[in-house]
Amino acid sequence: MERRHFIVGAASVAAVLPFAAQAQGAKPKIATIGAGREGGALGTVFAKAGYPVMFSSRNPDQLKELVAAAGPNAKAGTVAEAVAFGDVVLIVVPYPAVEQIAKDYGAALATKQLVIDVSNPIARRDGEEFVKKINDQGGPGLVAEKLFPGAHLVRAFNAIGSGGLAAAAHRSGAPLGVPMTSDDPKAIEVATKLIKDLGYEAVLVGGMAKGKYMVPGTPLGGDHTPDEIRKIAATLS
Repeated sequence: MERRHFIVGAASVAAVLPFAAQAQGAKPKIATIGAGREGGALGTVFAKAGYPVMFSSRNPDQLKELVAAAGPNAKAGTVAEAVAFGDVVLIVVPYPAVEQIAKDYGAALATKQLVIDVSNPIARRDGEEFVKKINDQGGPGLVAEKLFPGAHLVRAFNAIGSGGLAAAAHRSGAPLGVPMTSDDPKAIEVATKLIKDLGYEAVLVGGMAKGKYMVPGTPLGGDHTPDEIRKIAATLS
């Protein structure tokens, strides 16, 4: 009986502290739903940092060049395969696709250590009417929170363009700041550790309601140092 309690207790600790395994040399597995410019760049940064990564798309055979460039830690699969693979899942798709992802994989994503919503509603791509609908619901952060109930969810990397991600990892001087929003303490803890391990600095700017300020063209859009992010965030309502 005592041994059984010990085993259950250990499993509970592992669930709460996903980086316990990392302390023994194993990093959490990263899955990307979406492998375009942002998903490809961010997944590659994880792969170069030693994380097992699975990029995904509806046509994974078309990701061979991306996988080769990302290195031996990377591979490609279908979205279903990536969701099954990942301990941490990055959602990096055009925002109109997020709702369908939630319908198809929401239950599975609720079991993950962390889900990072990197997707943004962009008027020139998604249409003014669609973006207005998202904003009328409080913005993409609150919409994602509704779509993925039970998931350990943060918004992060939304404000940063794909082109400079690799060069900014572990750069000299002040690290690149990564503004982050979440209402989930566990998600905040895990995401902060991941972002630091990649050589950036996470800056929590508030709950998911503040996620609307991380879309390109809004106050937190673009590259900023952590101190700059804090100063901007202090001005936001």
